[in-house]
Amino acid sequence: MTTMKKTPRGAKAETSIRRRAARPVAAGKLQMHDIAKMAGVSPSTVSRALNNSSLVNAETRERIEKLARSLKYSVNVGASNLRMQRNRTVAVVLPFDTVTHQNVTDPFFVSLLGNIADALTARGYDMLLSRVDAERLDLAGELAASGRAIGVIVIGQWHHHDQLNDLAAQNVPLVVWGAHLVQQLYCTVGGDNIAGGMLATEHLIGAGRRQIAFFGDVELPEINHRFEGYRRVLANHHIEHRDDRVHLTPFVDGAATAAVHELIRNKTPFDAIFASSDLLAIEAMDALRKHGRDVPGEIAVVGYDDILLARYSHPALTTIRQPVANGAEGLVDALLKVVAGKRPKPQILSTELIVRDSSAHPQTAVGTSSLKAAP
Repeated sequence: MTTMKKTPRGAKAETSIRRRAARPVAAGKLQMHDIAKMAGVSPSTVSRALNNSSLVNAETRERIEKLARSLKYSVNVGASNLRMQRNRTVAVVLPFDTVTHQNVTDPFFVSLLGNIADALTARGYDMLLSRVDAERLDLAGELAASGRAIGVIVIGQWHHHDQLNDLAAQNVPLVVWGAHLVQQLYCTVGGDNIAGGMLATEHLIGAGRRQIAFFGDVELPEINHRFEGYRRVLANHHIEHRDDRVHLTPFVDGAATAAVHELIRNKTPFDAIFASSDLLAIEAMDALRKHGRDVPGEIAVVGYDDILLARYSHPALTTIRQPVANGAEGLVDALLKVVAGKRPKPQILSTELIVRDSSAHPQTAVGTSSLKAAP
């Protein structure tokens, strides 16, 4: 009778790896995912292990390094550059929402991306533009972990501030364009959205409007802050806040049209609209015209962002100007500090009210003026 000896768990793992390593791999074509498959881990774990990252425990790191040596695997150039601080590429991630399908051609995004590219070029860096699912912002960290970039700039927090906090807790070098939130571990750069919301609402009240509707997705941090500014000013002026004037309008074609239609169908009294983006505001003005409502005679409209199209809309759109150029510079400088091991403070930049025709009274002279938000 033959007695079978028990094999320790560690020995079993080594035997399994040796068997997988013995399988033929085409010469010169061994990739990180091959190592990962043989080791039974993810490619990002292999990358971190071969870069001596503290995020991988010593036993796993040693196991992966031993396997890589046995297969004569060389670390890819990107990862090597990251370790030696020679990489000159920064990843800029623009998440995509699978529900609203917000496009990269959105004028605000185009302007911000262009300014970030200019800021990186001026400092001798390249930009790698990437998109990830807005529900999986944590995937943005793979761009740095794989060595393709020294760090990541993420455009917006979307609905997953928690995932960005997790990346920061793992020491992933990233900076985010967005709102400054409570218990935030990562660095943000962005406009003062609360002050911007207050400027827009104060302007409409100053123009004699009292029944102001709000369009925007208040579950998004930046929009929520604009909404907070709107509510503060209504309260300051003892104006009733009505839920039926607040429309949770996503950044998608047709959303503002639907919101205008609902206000009119429900006979909700309103004499102004504060839209959380210029595109929503411009679409709302078009919908109002189709319903026979005069802008700004009956309904005043204010947008947010000050995209180029705002000054050429009909009527020209009053809006809150975002600090895009300064914001791009701030994002790049903050990220380079993070890469250097520093902890830059969040930056909240001033916003500015740009007054044009869409919020003026018919008897009032129209034109363009500006007012900056108070510090």
